Amino acid sequence: MEQLYLKYPDDTEAAIFYALALNTIANPADKTYKNQKKAGNILESLMPDQPDHPGILHYIIHTYDYPELASLALPTARKYASVAPSSAHAQHMPSHIFTRLGLWDESIQSNINSTASALCYSQSIDSSAHWDEELHGMDYLVYAYLQIGDNDKAIEQMNYLLSFKKIFPVNFKVAYSIAAIPARIALENKNWKEAANLEFPSIVKNWDDFPWEKSIINFSRALGSVRSGDVAAANKELSILKESHQKLLDVKDTYKANQVKIQIKSIEAWISFRNGESEKALVLMKEASEMEYKTGKHPVTPSEVIPAGELLGDLYLEMGNPSKALEAYEFDLKQHPNRFNGLYGASQAALAMNDKTSANKYFQLLINQSINASDREELKEAKKSVHEKADNF
Repeated sequence: MEQLYLKYPDDTEAAIFYALALNTIANPADKTYKNQKKAGNILESLMPDQPDHPGILHYIIHTYDYPELASLALPTARKYASVAPSSAHAQHMPSHIFTRLGLWDESIQSNINSTASALCYSQSIDSSAHWDEELHGMDYLVYAYLQIGDNDKAIEQMNYLLSFKKIFPVNFKVAYSIAAIPARIALENKNWKEAANLEFPSIVKNWDDFPWEKSIINFSRALGSVRSGDVAAANKELSILKESHQKLLDVKDTYKANQVKIQIKSIEAWISFRNGESEKALVLMKEASEMEYKTGKHPVTPSEVIPAGELLGDLYLEMGNPSKALEAYEFDLKQHPNRFNGLYGASQAALAMNDKTSANKYFQLLINQSINASDREELKEAKKSVHEKADNF
């Protein structure tokens, strides 16, 4: 592609596909983003002459779909949907950037539009079926609802998903969304009993065909079990995670194998903690967090089901080390801005340090993004704390 690009410097399409190729071969662990920046410069140089070219807009969003670069794509994200108003994927793509920046209301609207367009398409083919693009948008939609504390809307989407009888095509994107949506709802709410008892939705007939996606449920069960005090059940799920990890290694799917390895290390950390091995737990949880930071998320997902960096903060809090917990939460919030549990966790760490100013800063951020939220206890606490501070002035 580079040779084609250099041979035909006036060919816009050659330039666009060269930029795409640069992104495709980019090393996820390269935090200098050398390839992405080069691709971005090429694509942005084409924008003045073709501001409505859907390929340019689409690839700019993919190019900058990283926490450190996402702000560069915000103008493009806010424009792309208007260029292809009937395309479900074009409606969805801006939410990649909105998610990276924690702009939840914009992400929600983007995916409401996307899922509606996808449903329109599937109904034109088969009125009883749902297209994979609708499920992809639903996962992003549920994730955004959870970050504003709106459990009612998130559960509404899950119940709608569980009503599906026919999906086309049944691929990894479908399997990921079907596994992630109920897992997110249980884990984000720290409903450990619910997480420990998650079932595999039957609409995917053979979960063994999707070891990475299957691992989401096993990870959720394991975390729910160990956080509920059932170490034996957590170990059982851990064994299945290790089997899935090996399957991915056997087919040389290194990225997905690493994603499952992060889950394995996270569960091993919490099991070690429950077994009284605090130092071992910290080593494992730090390793998981570091792996996650270096690996980065897959475009199929708005975020890891639970970020390892946030779990590291939770672990430090459980160990009675709030200063380290706050450090972990704040670092993870740079990668996952405005996450509900990240903000709440940071507030709890600050309170444990008797730093009420910092605690109320995070409480206020939580309140600001959760205006239309369901009745979550964390928000009641946040509002009480902020109001008490205001009454003291």
